Amino acid sequence: MTDKSTALEFTGERFTPECVREIWYEHWHRYAFALDLARGKRVLDAACGEGYGSNLLAGVAGHVTGIDISSEATSHARNRYGDRRNLEFLTGDAAQLEFPDNSFDIIVSFETLEHLHAQEQLVAGFARVLAEDGILLISSPDKHTYSDVAGFRNEHHVRELYREELLDLLRPHFGAVRLYGQKLLFQSVLWTLDGSGNGGVAQTVSAEGAISSGFDYAPLYFVAVCSSKPLPAGLPSMSSFGDREESVYTHYNGEVRRNMSAGARIAELEAEIDRLRKTT
Repeated sequence: MTDKSTALEFTGERFTPECVREIWYEHWHRYAFALDLARGKRVLDAACGEGYGSNLLAGVAGHVTGIDISSEATSHARNRYGDRRNLEFLTGDAAQLEFPDNSFDIIVSFETLEHLHAQEQLVAGFARVLAEDGILLISSPDKHTYSDVAGFRNEHHVRELYREELLDLLRPHFGAVRLYGQKLLFQSVLWTLDGSGNGGVAQTVSAEGAISSGFDYAPLYFVAVCSSKPLPAGLPSMSSFGDREESVYTHYNGEVRRNMSAGARIAELEAEIDRLRKTT
């Protein structure tokens, strides 16, 4: 009997599905992106954490193994998601995998690299346990935008990577590497309501008003799709993800209304102060 009501404490080191807004979008999108690739496959979720992503993938995969170094996390995952017959959670080090060669068709490992010094060992292990035509999906923050530009230091990160450093880490083990950028964006979207039309168009406007084609932003995260064989032809050039309730937008509108109300109240108080000064 599993307990769906329990929540793992959020410490900042690992994501939990109870988190909201930006961090929720970022983490769920990566697993949603992996769904089509995982369909009917043997999947390893390396550093699976709370287990929500492994559970999501198990809805389409043949079998999913989630592994995490934290026994607390894997115990929680078994308790919360253990009713799926094609899903198991193991306690172990993702950088020291004990599985036989060619054990998995798909490996996902999201936001793991930056928490480890043994990154070369991690990636080499993934290449070993993947099938010959297997696919690795791995993500990591871009050190330039995440830390350098923002002037931010994440205490849980021990080794962040720049774009070329990430590629240099992956290419010795995988002949085909496609790098995606990921960032939560404010966008206006047009789509056909009858499903007609072909392809898609992305445009970005600069501060000067110039409109360019494509997503002209600096990524906050990288998501790499890697294989020793050519990548699947059906991989999209762009992936969009959102929640129907538009939680980020709702929060944004709520903050705007709150700030407008505060501004109006401040104006009232300033007017009252000015009136009192004139009467003294």
